[in-house]
Amino acid sequence: MPGTATYRPQKVCLCPFLPAHPLHISTHLYIIQHPAEENKVLRTVPLLAACLPQDKCKVKIGRRFSEERDPELSTVCRKSGTLILYPGSEAANLEEFILDSPVYPSTIIIIDGTWSQAKDIFYKNSLFRHPKQVQLKTSISSQYVIRMQPTNRCLSTLECAAVALSILEKNNYIQETLLRPLQALCSFQLQHGAQIRLSKEHLLKNGLYPKPMPKNKRKLRKMELLMNSVKI
Repeated sequence: MPGTATYRPQKVCLCPFLPAHPLHISTHLYIIQHPAEENKVLRTVPLLAACLPQDKCKVKIGRRFSEERDPELSTVCRKSGTLILYPGSEAANLEEFILDSPVYPSTIIIIDGTWSQAKDIFYKNSLFRHPKQVQLKTSISSQYVIRMQPTNRCLSTLECAAVALSILEKNNYIQETLLRPLQALCSFQLQHGAQIRLSKEHLLKNGLYPKPMPKNKRKLRKMELLMNSVKI
């Protein structure tokens, strides 16, 4: 499949599930990818990039960003039309925000990594404090069933981008198109021996978590929050 780090065998090629032409969008998407994600085989960002125009989807790999190291990203973060998708107490609901925003968003930033990696990137880079912080209020469950998520409400980077772009572009077809290769990827993997990975939250609540509970108090507290459906 073009646009990915490796090519897949023809019988499991994802090209038939990609759009014939890159989706026409006006929104610019910046993916801030933790270096640990770059070499993972079943990552979703290459699928996302293969569906979008190159000039509308940029991937920045790293843990630390600054004005000196990346003046382009610094400029983007300081623009009034830039949003960052990161849930939290200060995050506005994306759908509600665009209804009242005096400047319609032109750019959205999404952090790609585990929850702890994303949190580290967000809080240790002051650049990401400039854009308006938004979050998704959606009831959809993740279709990325071959990788364990912390909670039942977590979405992959591709799924977050699909929902956010559909909202910003006011076009549900975008979400359907971006999810198609992800659905195919998971289907192929399950057909070839992969197993459905239930969320850590589900495993903990049902006494199925295979590892011993951590001795570290901070990690143990996170486990307890998951078991009680508290957002962390």
